[in-house]
Amino acid sequence: MKYTDLVESGATDTEKQEFLVSGDTAAITIRIPKNLRDAGKEAARLRGVSFSAFIRTCIINELTQSR
Repeated sequence: MKYTDLVESGATDTEKQEFLVSGDTAAITIRIPKNLRDAGKEAARLRGVSFSAFIRTCIINELTQSR
């Protein structure tokens, strides 16, 4: 099953979140401005999470927002 299958089938936000957090991990490299990275690291620290966890949370929130 793909994420788009869930969206098209009218899955709930919870079902989408469960799908997004399951599965194997994958290492990725992204290029972003240093200032954006530094601000993201600060925001993550203020929330008491790692930068990676902060980025994952942001992506999951974006993908599961009802529109």
